[in-house]
Amino acid sequence: MTSTQPCDTNTTISLADRLLTLPAFAAAPINRCNLPAVILGGLTYQHCPTALHIDMVQEFHARLFTQLDGLDTPSERAQHFRQYMNSAFLLSDSEQVGFSHQNNGIRRDKADYLRLIRGWMFDANSIEAAVIKRWVESRFGLLTLNHKGVIQGVSSDEYQRYLQDYVRGLYNSNALESQLDLLYTYCQYELIRQMPKTTHLALFRGVNGLPKSNSCSQLLLNNNNSFSDARDQASIFGDHVFSANIPTTKILYFPDLLPNLLRGEREYLVIGGMVDVQWLKG
Repeated sequence: MTSTQPCDTNTTISLADRLLTLPAFAAAPINRCNLPAVILGGLTYQHCPTALHIDMVQEFHARLFTQLDGLDTPSERAQHFRQYMNSAFLLSDSEQVGFSHQNNGIRRDKADYLRLIRGWMFDANSIEAAVIKRWVESRFGLLTLNHKGVIQGVSSDEYQRYLQDYVRGLYNSNALESQLDLLYTYCQYELIRQMPKTTHLALFRGVNGLPKSNSCSQLLLNNNNSFSDARDQASIFGDHVFSANIPTTKILYFPDLLPNLLRGEREYLVIGGMVDVQWLKG
């Protein structure tokens, strides 16, 4: 039987050993959404997804989504979302949330949801990336399997380095995890507005070091991942490229969600778990 222990950022599983639910080592016992991790991280969910809701986010920010309902274009909605984020989290008035220009040392008031996404796009092992991975753990219950190396357990050096990066990224910042809650919820809103009948997107990812003996196989992804909608772009990041039908409910960010602000390489941020994939020939 093929091992399901994490290998690099992803784990390969043969079709003969298909698992419908997430392996226990990759799942937390609790989360903050409407489905347990073993379900939303499993293969069945990939093929038959249902809506994911982080607890009480849409209800708490109901006014925002009511206002968005009255705007016709994605660009108008994106501008309104940015303005709402600035207002709700006082992103342009840091002194109101306790930051002082007289403080010595590194000021953290510029750490916001945009900086987190930019940090991820620059380096998926960055401090900002650690904050996003930890957020996925908390909200969806999908454990981080790789950060600057394979995480073999809570006693491993890799896990301790991951926690250090997370704490450094979150320390003395302004509700970063709540900002990510609202970013994810807005992303899901926009996907439904722009593609109301779409449940999956065919996306591509380039990887190194994974076996490629079968054209079809199953992967256990890290809890957050970069994908592209362009095969050629994905091939830049690894020797082997696979395609996967990704549920739209697992997308945290997609290109042009916030026009002119985040210019990645047609990059999608995708929440992890197990996926059926198709390896593509070079």
